[in-house]
Amino acid sequence: MQQMAQSWLVYEMSGSSRLLGLDAFLGQVPIMLFSLVGGVVADRVDRRHILLGSQFVQMFCAFLLTALVATGVVQVWHILCLSFTVGVAQSFGGPAYQALVPTLVKSEDLPNAIALNSIQFNLARIVGPVLGGLALTKLGAAWCFGLNGVSYIAVMVTLWLVKSNYTPSRGKESMLDSMKQGFAFIRGQASMISLITLAFLLTCWGIPVITFLPVFVKNIFAQGPNTYTLLLAVSGAGSVVGALVVATLGNLKHKGRVTLVNILLLGVFIGAFSQSKSLALSCVFLFLGSAALISVFAMISSLVQLITNDQMRGRVMSVYNVAFRGGMPIGNYAGGEMIERVGAPLVIAANGVLLVATAVYFLIVQKKVSQL
Repeated sequence: MQQMAQSWLVYEMSGSSRLLGLDAFLGQVPIMLFSLVGGVVADRVDRRHILLGSQFVQMFCAFLLTALVATGVVQVWHILCLSFTVGVAQSFGGPAYQALVPTLVKSEDLPNAIALNSIQFNLARIVGPVLGGLALTKLGAAWCFGLNGVSYIAVMVTLWLVKSNYTPSRGKESMLDSMKQGFAFIRGQASMISLITLAFLLTCWGIPVITFLPVFVKNIFAQGPNTYTLLLAVSGAGSVVGALVVATLGNLKHKGRVTLVNILLLGVFIGAFSQSKSLALSCVFLFLGSAALISVFAMISSLVQLITNDQMRGRVMSVYNVAFRGGMPIGNYAGGEMIERVGAPLVIAANGVLLVATAVYFLIVQKKVSQL
């Protein structure tokens, strides 16, 4: 809900795709800066406590933005600063969350658990935009941010009640040495570097189509917030379907090859969406692309988790988190700059071509992932 209202507010206040991309960049770049530290902390401290702190900071930022918008004093730089602060909180919460999930289920159930987790996340992407669109058009942006702030209370209560079977090891080595141990573990796994590289490229070229939906809504379809809400809901629905398919298949064979085929399809669907002038066709392509995107995320994440042990999980997932989340600010910022010059359809189409090329390369040349 907040992401939807915030993106629309930034673009409405500035009319600049550059600032829209910068807002997304500042929200994601702390992942690259601080996630490695967050991963070490996640292996040394109760992961629930890290998550509670992260949720509190994000709740505070949501309520502060509510007050700024409600009083009419909000400026774009306020939003940019709060996006960066939320990103810092997520850089610690992300590794802790990803490391916590496997300690709650058996290893054979891990692919299903990750896929089901993707469902709840993307179900929020359906319900959130619908509620956010209603709140934005009927009540104003302040209500979107305020309701988002309230939602953190339920999350914090749930985290307090969750019991994990992992006991953190308070090692005597320095934080730098702990990071080196994590990197050494990753280098020792034949396919881990390829999976982490794929996660980076996937978010760098796959996520901008969602970030710049306001540009397509205004410049291609000449519509307003209701159409933006529709596209976000369609994207969320596709993501839920993709996650359900992965959860139903469970621990399927040749998961690496299936992942690469889905990346290829994602590139095709993104390219088709970028060139569509029909809102109905755009919804179809966005739905299919979102289903492919989330299925790839779920399968790559489960492969990384299955290769990793509990003692290294926080550090490994922090590196994965840097790649997974780090591709977003680079892709979003570069996309915003290029869209200012050549337009959104051409930039998003180029991203689709790059995704297809990436899938073909890992299927034919670099075969470590396809052999998993």
